[in-house]
Amino acid sequence: MDNIDAITALAALAQTTRLDTFRLLVQREPEGVPAGELARLMVVPQNTMSAHLSVLARAGLVSGERQSRSIIYRANLARFREVTLFLLKDCCGGRSDVCAPLIADLTPCCQTKAHIHD
Repeated sequence: MDNIDAITALAALAQTTRLDTFRLLVQREPEGVPAGELARLMVVPQNTMSAHLSVLARAGLVSGERQSRSIIYRANLARFREVTLFLLKDCCGGRSDVCAPLIADLTPCCQTKAHIHD
């Protein structure tokens, strides 16, 4: 990932509806959410939601898959991981003790989700 890719992804998330939509899609992984339901859940017109999803898709943060007459949108967690790692790499100048608190803060959210599926 380069600066332009990271800026594109961060810019896509730098709007309330898009950020909330992305967060909702992350919560609904791996099932995804139909576009119409996303519009209803986010309380925005379908054409507005379509525009927001296009911005997120161009940034590589979401993908849509046609199923019958609906398009099911999913968060691209691999891309989100790339963006997150891009931001964190070398953030501590190679000093793991500086990054340890951040890693500790992130770990419980992931472990909790994993235990739910056990």
